[in-house]
Amino acid sequence: MRSLANLLVSWGPLGVLLLAVLDSAGIPLPAGVEALILVVATLDPPRAYTAAGLATVGSLAGNLFLYYLARKGGERFLDKHTSSGRSAKLRGWFQRYGLVTVFVPAILPVPLPLKVFVLCAGGMGVKPGTFALVVTAARVPRYFGLAWLGSKLGNHSSAWLQAHSRQMMLFAALLFVVLLVAVRLGTRRSANQTPEGQ
Repeated sequence: MRSLANLLVSWGPLGVLLLAVLDSAGIPLPAGVEALILVVATLDPPRAYTAAGLATVGSLAGNLFLYYLARKGGERFLDKHTSSGRSAKLRGWFQRYGLVTVFVPAILPVPLPLKVFVLCAGGMGVKPGTFALVVTAARVPRYFGLAWLGSKLGNHSSAWLQAHSRQMMLFAALLFVVLLVAVRLGTRRSANQTPEGQ
């Protein structure tokens, strides 16, 4: 595993791209992409934002792979993969809160469940463009923020993230509530509007 990590580091931003695709496509690599962005940003600050951009592209590609896999399989696919235990609970959250459940874990650099929500988005027929926009809007600040952090703090970046993990979890909870309220207000406003001439 160490030799693979060293190889990816030696590839720089291209290693980040590969790791982001694999991680988002369903291969469990907790915090691997984030760690590699920080390493690349620390060792080669001028390429930090290139690494962040490629991480965003790779993550979008991997998530779209999972999304289309679930979209093709539909409800039957979801029933097979999200019908029990924690997955069933997370599926219920998606049914209740929609794409907010994708955006919040996708934006924060702390381990939060995402893959089940991606599968739900595909299996339940969320529009591909809307899904891609939500993932991109979350990944850009996450990965570019990590690139900035790595280029500024260097080897102290990971320690800073660990020291502030509680604040990030609180921010996640607050962001979830704010987005949920905004979505519900928007939905209610749309429902209350009547077409002209009626």
